[in-house]
Amino acid sequence: MAKVRTEAELGEALKNKEETIEIEGDLANKTFKIRATGKVAWVVAIGAISIAAYGTAATLGTGGTSAPVTATSAFIAAPVAVGVLGGAVTYSAIAIAIAAGGVGALTTLRGYKQVLRSQDRLVLKRK
Repeated sequence: MAKVRTEAELGEALKNKEETIEIEGDLANKTFKIRATGKVAWVVAIGAISIAAYGTAATLGTGGTSAPVTATSAFIAAPVAVGVLGGAVTYSAIAIAIAAGGVGALTTLRGYKQVLRSQDRLVLKRK
């Protein structure tokens, strides 16, 4: 079982296909919101997150030289996701996608079964 508290740790757990993931702290609530988003809203949000995550990853990979181009695409795409998920949850979703190596991890995350949820803890199990 992987215990995670940060977006980077959650991204790694998803990338490693952990059987059970225990998410603690504020990230538990953000993850719950990502998983609870309806299907139509998710399609809209994932498209916007894809653009923002790609833009951020591309900027990191070039040492910032592509920042003007990628910042523009992220600036255009991010408000769409923020409108669906909210600002903090969108930031977490982008960070998880970057840590896991792509937005497919967010779809994988939504595929996990919720085993337990409390105020600051969420336990997920692979289906």
